[in-house]
Amino acid sequence: MVSIEESIQDFRQRLSGTNCQLIAVSKTHPVELIQEAYVAGQRAFGENKAQEIMSKQPLLPPDVEWHMIGHLQTNKVKYIAPFVHLIQSVDSLRLLQEIDKQGQKNNRVIDCLLQFYIAEENTKYGLDLEEARQLLHSEIFQQLKNVRLCGVMGVATNTEDEEHLQKEFRRLKGYFNALKEEFFQDAPYFKEISMGMSSDYQLAIAEGSTMIRVGSAIFGHRNYAQ
Repeated sequence: MVSIEESIQDFRQRLSGTNCQLIAVSKTHPVELIQEAYVAGQRAFGENKAQEIMSKQPLLPPDVEWHMIGHLQTNKVKYIAPFVHLIQSVDSLRLLQEIDKQGQKNNRVIDCLLQFYIAEENTKYGLDLEEARQLLHSEIFQQLKNVRLCGVMGVATNTEDEEHLQKEFRRLKGYFNALKEEFFQDAPYFKEISMGMSSDYQLAIAEGSTMIRVGSAIFGHRNYAQ
């Protein structure tokens, strides 16, 4: 079996020369395994639940970058607001308002991505392009001072059909381009396209991903019993 260290090194080589960052998805995995990845040089980790990030964060070095990649309820924002590096799963103006409020309380600007619905599965969260435009045009959004939108995120359909996946990744890249053109032309920080996971990250990189979210290819299969 390939070790976590070997997997991290392998991804580092694969991503060398690309404009893409590895987010190691550590959800449901114990702190000991995250520590192994950290020792191998990995710093960015993705988690699905606010409580899980909150419980792991004090046990790991302060330079770990925590990415919230799962659906985030407004009443859970306060738990991660003091330290979260990037909230990738913003899917409503209401959630952005709460992140802004908690950012203000913690005297920091919190970076976020808008999550888009690109899959053909009812289980996925996210905005469509028109909803995102309405959000960005809204007076409420214009007044937020403690959030910064840095790009987009999407979860593709769970399928082995490469053509289908390419179509979904291209759609998300198209959404990014549209928003960049309309709202963020003068914002160099609006540059992230988070798409691609263990089974489809190579396709995602080919279509312009700047962040891949990889779990099982690094840590092995998750323990959902936890």
